[in-house]
Amino acid sequence: MNWKAFFTAALMGLAAAGLVPLQRASADPLLERGRYLMEGIVACGNCHTPKAADGTPIADKELAGGFAIDAPIFHAVASNITPDKETGIGNWTDAEIIDAIRNGKRPDGSIIGPPMPIAFYRGMSDSDVKAIVAYLRQVKPVSNKVEKSVYKIPLPEAYGPPVTSVADVPHDDKVAYGAYLATGLGHCMDCHTPLVQGRNDMTRLGAGGNEFGMPDGVVITSANLTPANKNGIVGWTDVQLVTALKSGQRPNGSHIVPLMAFGWYKNINDADYAALVTFLRDLKPVE
Repeated sequence: MNWKAFFTAALMGLAAAGLVPLQRASADPLLERGRYLMEGIVACGNCHTPKAADGTPIADKELAGGFAIDAPIFHAVASNITPDKETGIGNWTDAEIIDAIRNGKRPDGSIIGPPMPIAFYRGMSDSDVKAIVAYLRQVKPVSNKVEKSVYKIPLPEAYGPPVTSVADVPHDDKVAYGAYLATGLGHCMDCHTPLVQGRNDMTRLGAGGNEFGMPDGVVITSANLTPANKNGIVGWTDVQLVTALKSGQRPNGSHIVPLMAFGWYKNINDADYAALVTFLRDLKPVE
């Protein structure tokens, strides 16, 4: 008798009966990292996933584009980044997707404009950008042709010299990794750093003041996150700050406008939040 085959068959039978658990196949670490990033700090779906009337993302249209954001210098419409070959990025190679994310250039040579935070995504590490590509590849293709964005300023020919390789940031350096979370991944500083001619004024990092028009006509202004804003996060405890990012509710009970991606930020793990808070506390005061 083939005892190995006998015991294997017996085990499978018991598992099918629910008497013993089957061992789950090991997950792809790259895809799992991509899932964590996309469902958390990177939050591409906050702009690229269409929303219902109540502001909640439409699940079966994940990353299909169409969400519009207005600012004094643009009417930007999020593109379809599902693997659909006609209206999405299904015909793009991995290298072309990475080039679009980090260098702001589509395969046809055209430049991606704001609010896509290319200036910050240029700092996204090789391993993390590859993880995001792995996630994008397994998203359901959705046919959804969206209108083109309109810009009132000329877009740059390039955002700088082509980025070809970026090393990982050590997770144990909380300030450096927190800065990476807030810039290269989460692009918090893109909205919260003043724009000058369509580019962030990096001498005023975190000072806020940018205006954004929502689809319902409401205009919001990004907050000053630096200690110069005495009514801002400088007066919040670390727990209150994390709670606000996860729930969209400030310590005084008021609600943050949903342009903030707290629907995704609730999935950020404790270690990353500790690093992010450390970085925010380290910001220099800017009026």
